[in-house]
Amino acid sequence: MQSVTSATAVATTARANDITLYASLELSKSKWVVTINNPGSEKFSKHVVEGGDGAGLLELLSRSMAKAEQRYGVQVKAIVIQEAGLDGFWIHRLLLANGIESHVVDAASIAVNRRHRRAKTDAIDGETLLRTLMAWARGERRVCSMVRAPSPEDEDRRRLTRERGTLLKERIQHTNRVKGLLMGQGIRGYNPLRRDRFERLEALRTGDGRELPPMLKAEIRRELDRIAVVTTQLAAVERARDALIRTETEEPNTPEPNTPAALLFKLRGIGPEFASLLWLESLFRGFGNRRQVAAYGGLTPSPWQSGGIERDQGISKSGNRRLRKTMIELAWSWLRHQPDSALSRWFHARVGAAKGRVRRIAIVALARKLLVALWRYVTQGVVPEGAVFKAA
Repeated sequence: MQSVTSATAVATTARANDITLYASLELSKSKWVVTINNPGSEKFSKHVVEGGDGAGLLELLSRSMAKAEQRYGVQVKAIVIQEAGLDGFWIHRLLLANGIESHVVDAASIAVNRRHRRAKTDAIDGETLLRTLMAWARGERRVCSMVRAPSPEDEDRRRLTRERGTLLKERIQHTNRVKGLLMGQGIRGYNPLRRDRFERLEALRTGDGRELPPMLKAEIRRELDRIAVVTTQLAAVERARDALIRTETEEPNTPEPNTPAALLFKLRGIGPEFASLLWLESLFRGFGNRRQVAAYGGLTPSPWQSGGIERDQGISKSGNRRLRKTMIELAWSWLRHQPDSALSRWFHARVGAAKGRVRRIAIVALARKLLVALWRYVTQGVVPEGAVFKAA
């Protein structure tokens, strides 16, 4: 009993010497649950702030820090953690601007209870976040994965590629809607993206030789109007994107831009969309090694081993899904446009004449290797072996 009491006293003394206030934010639209652990205390206190009230959050943290400073007579440091989610990074930036250390964590990286039916509330999640933060602050870096918040400029710049993806999806929806309406009348082969789409609409006849019904024709015209608006906006976004990666300037004495996108665009097989998306989604960040690069793309393997049982679960898919999708598309394009590169030769030597699943697995491995090679190219100037540049 004496040894247990002594251990508890030692732990309490060590905690009292740590003059750091830890806080976690469990965010929702209606309310924020703030869980605080004061210096020298083993208990957690819970507070509720109205959702979106940044000033109220700062006031709560300032009040808690003032009480701790009054108790210990020294300045107290505050560290706050929150999950990456709907609120983005504005709360993180607000805390940093007011001298409070802030961290954004990937929620999927936090270990949870594996029971089939586990209790889950905002209060429980807040305590879990707080314990995770305290362990991370002690130096246990593997307890979770912290998100590197982009700068406001980087975050705003990547809106171009994301908006383009949204507009493309919307255009496909309207196009398929028009084709589906016409298919119900026995009409095939109509392309809603042609410039003469309205003239051709007037000339269409149903499968049984009738003119299009007036209500249906009016509905299709409205769909075509939406397609025209989306196409115009898409062109504007693509012009802004191309301006970011332009490799030649109009002024003769102005040097070429050296952005990662401009460097990538010089390689054969990489167009403006691939170049801009790779830059704005990944290569603007700082990575320590190739493993971090591959992990951010969710392209790292996830083995499962227990005793004598070993199973490959495929790639982790825990990173940036836009980057992962783009890299797999780029890997297929690389094989076509860079057939003599070392990566293409590696792929063909590994796959041979195999088809189907073997090629799909190998292309993911190629995408991982290609992402690392392109990262080295834009950061260290190491050109992928055997890669060919576009003609000047």
